[in-house]
Amino acid sequence: MDILVVGAGIVGLAVARALARRGHAVIVAEAEGAIGTGISARNSEVIHGGMYYPAGSLRARHCVAGAAMLAAFCDSHGIAYRRCGKLIVATAEAECDAIAALKARGDANGVPGLALLDGAEARALEPNLACVAALHAPGTGIVDSHGLMLALQGDLEDAGGAIAFDSRITEIARRPEGWSVTVNGEALPFEAVVNAAGLEAQAVAGAVEAYPAARIPRQVLAKGSYFGCTGRPAFSRLIYPAPVEGGLGIHLTLDLAGRMRFGPDVEWVETLDYRVDPARADHFARAIRRYWPGLPDGVLTPDYAGIRPKLTGPGEPAADFRIDGPAEHGLPGLVHLFGIESPGLTSSLSLAEDVADRLVGA
Repeated sequence: MDILVVGAGIVGLAVARALARRGHAVIVAEAEGAIGTGISARNSEVIHGGMYYPAGSLRARHCVAGAAMLAAFCDSHGIAYRRCGKLIVATAEAECDAIAALKARGDANGVPGLALLDGAEARALEPNLACVAALHAPGTGIVDSHGLMLALQGDLEDAGGAIAFDSRITEIARRPEGWSVTVNGEALPFEAVVNAAGLEAQAVAGAVEAYPAARIPRQVLAKGSYFGCTGRPAFSRLIYPAPVEGGLGIHLTLDLAGRMRFGPDVEWVETLDYRVDPARADHFARAIRRYWPGLPDGVLTPDYAGIRPKLTGPGEPAADFRIDGPAEHGLPGLVHLFGIESPGLTSSLSLAEDVADRLVGA
């Protein structure tokens, strides 16, 4: 089949690669001038374990499977990654039940190696940590996300696929032989279309004339800022607080060089604004000192911000990934991906195979 994938972020590239490796002719239409300039460029670069998501959900299934697939892919392609492990910490007795619930959920999802620790056991691993209990997730890691995207692009191109940059889509019309997609004013024929446009997924879905508008979910934007930290690293593992509404709390992550950074927080916004407000450093410092009381004054520096395309907002339960394919909407050769936020990076290779199965099997 001649297939168009919309969006050259991590998930779009993974989908395009999977389809091209199955023998299809694949073009990726990317609105910007480079791969991975949106959500994929503005995240924590964490390989998640899968303990946060309800059993049986797409997020749970694809995170657990995707983490294993991602490690194998990095090994085979020489992509830098490290399984540094993670501690999810309870800083007060009232949070211990939440930590225990994450352990039970992770066990149900098949996350390997999870262990509940008391405060002394956690501090034996990370002496600078303050907590009364922790969940140790040794399989959690960090990855060079740009290197990952370049490798996905390389595999796609090796399989005969290509990326068309600076390509904006204004209309997708149903035709007897498939789809007519208007790209930069020119109508081009494709047998199938995959919408992996991330923050623009709802807009692309709205350009499909035969797709019911009622099926397009609302999009809620959650901005997450990150702050860097000067000085020597105080931790060797990722440190996460108990989850908060809309996110996983202001956590400590490490890059592959060992540099510490903190975030993201959750700020519900209406527009795409990637500026980091330096004044948020005080809010960050208060949150960080709950698990790292020794955070020195004045070491937090604005780093970057990302925006997550959520399907639910404040006070609402977190939504699952939504894959809307032919079995759901009845239109052959069309798959939409909505709400692909965290753990989208970790899930990308598993999601790609799922999308390819739905599309080709339709």
